[in-house]
Amino acid sequence: MINFNVGAWRQAAGQSRAAQLASTNDLVARTLAQHGLTAGSMSGLPGGEALPQALSGLMSRLQSQGPASKTVDIPNGARFAEDRFTCAAGTRRYRTYVPASAQEGVIGLVVMLHGCTQTPEDFSAGTGMNALAEKHRFVVVYPQQSRGDNAQSCWNWFSRGDQKRDRGEPAILAGLTREVIARHTIPEDQVFVAGLSAGAAMAVILGGVYPDVFKAVGAHSGLPAGSAKDVPSAFSAMAGRETVSAARTAATRSIVFHGDADATVHPSNGEQIVRQALEGGPGQSLQIEDAGTGGGRSYRRSTTYDDAGREAVEHWVIEGLGHAWSGGQSAGSYTDPKGPDASTEMVRFFFCPSA
Repeated sequence: MINFNVGAWRQAAGQSRAAQLASTNDLVARTLAQHGLTAGSMSGLPGGEALPQALSGLMSRLQSQGPASKTVDIPNGARFAEDRFTCAAGTRRYRTYVPASAQEGVIGLVVMLHGCTQTPEDFSAGTGMNALAEKHRFVVVYPQQSRGDNAQSCWNWFSRGDQKRDRGEPAILAGLTREVIARHTIPEDQVFVAGLSAGAAMAVILGGVYPDVFKAVGAHSGLPAGSAKDVPSAFSAMAGRETVSAARTAATRSIVFHGDADATVHPSNGEQIVRQALEGGPGQSLQIEDAGTGGGRSYRRSTTYDDAGREAVEHWVIEGLGHAWSGGQSAGSYTDPKGPDASTEMVRFFFCPSA
């Protein structure tokens, strides 16, 4: 799912030409594998100086095979509005789902960050978050990554310029969120962010650098904050090889989902997100381990409580799940209908921390 902007390879400093080509070959192989293509599919690709151009063409072809535009069903009285937010760091499109049930009062806000090649419409269809918003009376925001900023619509979690407060994409997303909070009079202590893959990696960054805005994080198949500084180190992190020390950030309550069969982002990354949250968080008084089945898949879960008895960190490992949203809807991409319903569990964790 995480296919980076090939232009970023030209900016990788300190690499020899041979190393760049080797890395690009690796990227081609990974991309082919992620899309179910065989190694033989590479036989027609040129080498040497032409390889980056071949990669660009390959990305374009794969991009055209991405999720089709989704038609989202909107209940009577609900709104799924499209807006744009602009600040000094840039501009992004976003969609806001306001449920019909909001007429009875809004309880909070969930910001949902899609993965690579996805759109807000696709992500909303796959996660089923709008239906949960209707049931529980919260607003959902789906920011859209610009293809001008990443050719594959990935959030640039691996870029140093997009990992800090008041800079880059974190500044845009926090500003966008504040705008929605004000527009819909949302309680500021009930604002949360969740994401899948590259979106999960950016959600973790947001939770660390804007704990005053985002009170909890939901990370599905993501990576810890600071685990990469550029494209090469990003692929190392995705493979489970730590090349950059993950930075300790301000702790935000976190719920983490990861499939133990994820071949795109190694499950050890989920463990690192949990470790990061625990190291930077308040003192823990209790940790509970349990296991069970949900949606036809087995899972292992670890729940850590703070000294006030509130769930601080929850870690789900889903057996047999690949790089896909657990318990997701087939209407969206990168979903698996089997397994515990990640959307339902995240909403429960966000709004009912003592349940």
